[in-house]
Formats: sequence, C-alpha cells, structure tokens
Amino acid sequence: MFDQLNLPNFDIELRKAENQEVEVFDPLRRKWVVLTPEEWVRQHFARYLTTTLGVPPTFVANEVGVRLNGRQRRCDTVIYRRNLEPLCIVEYKRPTVSITAAVFDQIARYNMVLGCPWLMVSNGLRHFACRFDGTKYTFLPELPTYEQMNSFNIK
Repeated sequence: MFDQLNLPNFDIELRKAENQEVEVFDPLRRKWVVLTPEEWVRQHFARYLTTTLGVPPTFVANEVGVRLNGRQRRCDTVIYRRNLEPLCIVEYKRPTVSITAAVFDQIARYNMVLGCPWLMVSNGLRHFACRFDGTKYTFLPELPTYEQMNSFNIK
C-alpha cells in the first residue's frame, strides 16, 4: 500500500471504512484511524519502540494534546516514564518529507511545554534522536532504548 520503510515489517490490521477510506487499527489508541502516509510511519515506528527499543506499550501515547501559546497542538507520540512523567516526544513525517531543522524546531516548541529529556523524529526512512540537558540538544548516533532514556536525568 505504502512504500517500504527503514523499519521492521509488522502485521498491521487494515480495513475499508464505509466511506471507502482505508483505516488502520491503532492498538495504542485502541481505535481505527484513517491510513495516511504519516500514519503508516507512526504505526511502524510505534511498534518499533515497543518491540525493539523496549518501551512498554502502556507508556506510549499517540496524538497527545498540548497547549502552546494559547493554541491547542498535538504531539504525534509521547513516551512516559513509569511515574507518568513525559520522557520523549516523537514527531513523524511522511517518507517524502525531508527531516530538516524546521521539523526539530516544531518538536522543540512542543518540548517547551512538556520538558522531555529526549526527542525523536522519523519519516520512516531516516530516524533521529537527541537528548536535551535543559540547555542544549545533543544528537545521538542511534536511537536510545527505553532503559537508556530512563537512565538520563536533567540536572
């Protein structure tokens, strides 16, 4: 249906809605959503988080609302610590969208509200992670596991 991603393949449940749009079942939101190229990336990356990077599914939330400058915005995915403190924001783009500084600016604005020590961005083909120490962002050579993310604290 969509392009092959630079992520493991997973069994994804699809159906055709009454309006003939293709929908995907999001196990984290426990509902059917319209399958867009960005949603294709979200579903694969979220499963990668839970199956490969060790993030417990109960600590992952898709489409998390935040209020920024008086306007309602949505973080694509937020990963939480066991105490339910926000740990990481993940932003997705469709595979045809390049990951640029503007994408990181967007996620950094969301982070002004949530104060996460980790940020990740993926277009399904390229994935980036950075750590925030309270003053600066440091890009990492690979995506951290849930255990690695939890071992880092902002001082």
